[in-house]
Amino acid sequence: MEAADCLVGVTTHCDLDRPAVGGWLNPALDRLADLAPDVVCTCDDLQAEIRDDLRDRGYEVVHTAPTTLAETLETFETLGRAVGRPEAGRRLEADARRRLDRIATHVDGRERPVVYCEEWSDPPMAAGNWVPDAVEVAGGTYPFVDAGDRSREVSAATVTAADPDHVVLHVCGRGDRVDPGVVADRGWDLDAAVHVVDDALLNQPSPRLLDGVETLAELLHGPLPTGR
Repeated sequence: MEAADCLVGVTTHCDLDRPAVGGWLNPALDRLADLAPDVVCTCDDLQAEIRDDLRDRGYEVVHTAPTTLAETLETFETLGRAVGRPEAGRRLEADARRRLDRIATHVDGRERPVVYCEEWSDPPMAAGNWVPDAVEVAGGTYPFVDAGDRSREVSAATVTAADPDHVVLHVCGRGDRVDPGVVADRGWDLDAAVHVVDDALLNQPSPRLLDGVETLAELLHGPLPTGR
C-alpha cells in the first residue's frame, strides 16, 4: 500500500475506504470532477470508451488492459510510474513473482486435478483472462478457456465431460456470498468438491490476484509453507 496515500477515489466495486465515483462502467463524472485527480486509472477494453471520454475532458488517463497473469504483473510497474512511485511498482512486481515461485515449488510434482472456475452463474460462464493461468500456477488443469481469452458460457455437457475434481465459484460482484448448492441444484452430474472464493481474489487484475492463486493452490494441494 505504498501509494495508498495518493488515492482520492474508487469505484463502487472497490473495497477501499475512499470516496466512490460510481460504477466501473458508469462513473459519476461530476463526482470525479469534485475530487480533481491528477491521474485516472482505467482497466480492460470494456473501459476503452470511458478512457477516451475522460481524455477528451482533459484528464490524464493511464489505461491498462492485461488479459493474462504475466501481463497483470507487468502493470504493477506501469501503475507505479503513473503515480510517481516507480520503485514501489517494481518491488510489488518482484514480490508477486517470488510468491508465484513459492507456489510453483509447493505444487511441483503433484498430480494436477481438473478445475472448473465459474465467474458468472446465470448463465454459467467459465472464467477466462488470467484465471486459466492462475489455475495452472496453482497446480491444476483448466480445459475450459485458454489463458487470455474472455470468459465464455458453458453447457452442462461441456463441464461434465471434463469431469472436474474441483468447482470454484467466484461470481462477479458477489464477494463470497454464493450458495455452493447452486451447482447441485442444476442437476449437473459432477463428483467434485465445490468451493466459494471471494470474487475480488480472482476477477481483478490486481495484487489481490496473488492472494487468489495462493488460495487456489491451498484448495488443490493443501496449506502453503509459512513465510514468503
